[in-house]
Amino acid sequence: MNGPDRVPGGPWDELGDFTTTKRTIVIALIACAIGVVSGYVALALLKLIAGCTNLFFYQQWNTGDAKPADHHLGWLVVLVPVVGGLIVGVMARFGSDKIRGHGIPEALESIMLRGSRVEPKVAVLKPVSAAISIGSGGPFGAEGPIIMTGGAFGSLIAQAFRLTAAERKTLLVAGSAGGMAAVFGTPIAATLLAVELLLFEYKPRSLIPVALAAASSMATRHFLFSPDPLFTVGKHGFEFGLPTLGAAAACGIGAGLLATLMTASVYKFEDLFHRLPIHWMWWPAIGGLVIGIGGLIEPRALGVGYDQIGSLLQGHMALKAIIMLGVVKWIIWSASLGSGTSGGVLAPLMMLGAALGALEAQIFPFEGHGFWALISMGAILGGTLRTPLTGILFAAEVTQDYHALVPISIAVVVAYAFTVLVVKRSILSEKVVRRGYHITNEYSIDPLEILFVRDVITLDGEPRPLPPHTNPVPLELRAHLDDTLKSATLRMAVANVTILPIIDNDNNFLGEIALADVLKARLKHLEEETRRERIIPITRYIPIPDRLAKVLVPPFIRERL
Repeated sequence: MNGPDRVPGGPWDELGDFTTTKRTIVIALIACAIGVVSGYVALALLKLIAGCTNLFFYQQWNTGDAKPADHHLGWLVVLVPVVGGLIVGVMARFGSDKIRGHGIPEALESIMLRGSRVEPKVAVLKPVSAAISIGSGGPFGAEGPIIMTGGAFGSLIAQAFRLTAAERKTLLVAGSAGGMAAVFGTPIAATLLAVELLLFEYKPRSLIPVALAAASSMATRHFLFSPDPLFTVGKHGFEFGLPTLGAAAACGIGAGLLATLMTASVYKFEDLFHRLPIHWMWWPAIGGLVIGIGGLIEPRALGVGYDQIGSLLQGHMALKAIIMLGVVKWIIWSASLGSGTSGGVLAPLMMLGAALGALEAQIFPFEGHGFWALISMGAILGGTLRTPLTGILFAAEVTQDYHALVPISIAVVVAYAFTVLVVKRSILSEKVVRRGYHITNEYSIDPLEILFVRDVITLDGEPRPLPPHTNPVPLELRAHLDDTLKSATLRMAVANVTILPIIDNDNNFLGEIALADVLKARLKHLEEETRRERIIPITRYIPIPDRLAKVLVPPFIRERL
């Protein structure tokens, strides 16, 4: 029984690579429908934002595209974001405080703490508050609210069926991924964002429905939006020299540093608002005042700013304009987001990343107009959100420029490494932690799933009848030698015991497994993570004379050789 070969018919035949069942097909079909719905939800939110922009800046109701920068209000523009902030504050105070914030942290909280249940009123208030905030000049993106709103509708649809919390989570995330795919035309990046940020797992049971929801939303997008990419860039070659690849690494370091400073600035402003002796309902109005003053200085910093991102990616902006836009956008975004208003972070990150890349283009090797703006934009997303795969594919999909994947990958990974090593939490997880919770985005194989009962116990004799003290444990909850430790611990939990009898195929007693035995697997995993050893001694193959070693090799290195 302990040899490497197994005869068919034993308990090990039940083991498989995945735990996914055919029920995934049902969830996937529902997810496809949610993907289509989320496309229409995204369209409705964008139209609502456009309507609010026309109303606030041009005093007319029109859902056509409108740019806050083209207003003719003069100094009165300072008051527009204040009014918008007042409305959002009242909605949050007397409607639901869950509409405050980026959108993605709220989705994370719903998944982690509320069984992926979203209140119906949040599904209505969140997009309305976001439209008012952005439409009144808020320097935010629509993607965060769209991710939250798409997730809310996915959750509402899921709540209409008899589903588990894990299945509701899958459908909530399916709605979020569908909304992102519809707005940006990035189904692969939307799926990766779901895996890296929202699902807290990498399993077929959730990946398949979410990917199909993003694909369904993308298919719907062709009927709702332009089939063209959101941004266009100049053509770039496939081959890049060492100077360009080295500059891409430097670009990643710059993006990581900027991501760190941006995250710090947002929460510095939040700390300042918490010190104010007034109710948080008034904070968005104060943040709106900062927006208004910034808009008076640099009108192009108001609103989502997709047109400004496009100009940066095409290399059409002068150096002075890049600096002015970047500085003002950073300040008003940090202050307003710290005030707790409703708005997303992706579009501001894209703009500031592109602005940084446009500045770096002044000294980096020339690879075409907008090249470094594109590279830096992807690096900022990957580094700030801690989602490297999403950052790489998003930059490529949103522009449909796949030629630059290699330098994008280098910059994104370097930025990701920088922020992971320098900052404990991302701009999203910091919000969750400040509310008293903790999340981790590190996925690994549970050692209890790959070790068996036979690996941690020692048999205490020949098979014999079950002792009396083991009889209370139901037969189906007893352990076998070829059970995984995970299945054994689950049986302990169900039976509410800490010790299970081990039996063979004839129900003979072989021994017992206790929780203390299970902990051996955890200790083994800890040892593998922390114990350092040299398997092949270097001095065996590269002999160094003792006298020479004492002169050339420092003592602390000689000890390790």
